[in-house]
Amino acid sequence: MNTKPPILNAKSHASPSVFRPENLLREARRQLNKDATTVPEIVLLDPDGDILKWLEHQGRAERSPGWACYHTELYQFNLDGVTVGIIAQAVGASFAVLLAEQLFVSGCKVLFSMTSSGKISPSLESPCFVLIDKALRDEGTSYHYLPAADYASVNPDMLQALSSAPWPPECPVHTGPVWTTDAPYRETEIAIADARERGILAVEMEAAALYAFSEATGNPVVCFAHITNEMAQNGNDFEKGQDNGARDALAVLSVAVQQLPRSV
Repeated sequence: MNTKPPILNAKSHASPSVFRPENLLREARRQLNKDATTVPEIVLLDPDGDILKWLEHQGRAERSPGWACYHTELYQFNLDGVTVGIIAQAVGASFAVLLAEQLFVSGCKVLFSMTSSGKISPSLESPCFVLIDKALRDEGTSYHYLPAADYASVNPDMLQALSSAPWPPECPVHTGPVWTTDAPYRETEIAIADARERGILAVEMEAAALYAFSEATGNPVVCFAHITNEMAQNGNDFEKGQDNGARDALAVLSVAVQQLPRSV
């Protein structure tokens, strides 16, 4: 009798997939009448959508015409002299990785994620940011890319490049682990206590899967957690600060982009 859960059965991580992102994009371009143009080499996933909303309000974002995705729109903007793509509402592990697969076959070279997160460590003062070095794999997508393990980790070259980054003093950036969950409304006291015992700083919904995808494919991904809440345990939660935290998030992203290895 097989005692493995279904998600661990019939996995051959070295085998290629029959369904390929480039093939889907080929058909999407045909059906949506899109030209086969490339996306910016640096792209940001903005799950909350607050960064893109602020950029649009400022007149700084324009739609990228060649993005042939059935589910999203890709915008682009200038970030201190660098053209950066951005996709909003990329919520959850499976959706984030679906987009990552399609972005990297469309010309993306480095993918960032800046996701709103719940505070786990009592030592942190929100709002603040976490450069995620590893993520607890309490979701499903990562197990399709890597064998079972507790954590998925950031690309070590990316981590080294950002380890001495001159982060803006008004935007505290910590480095550490997070807990990635598929079920935010099942963050029980037992699960939170376990995360605290592991030294986890925050909980979010994408990093473990994005890092597993990155390790399996060699495509560099860097995830930031923007800690904005304490899981609505008290009033006045989910406050990101001025402009819904968009300017602070972009200040952190700008430093990260400038620190990227020259080979990227």
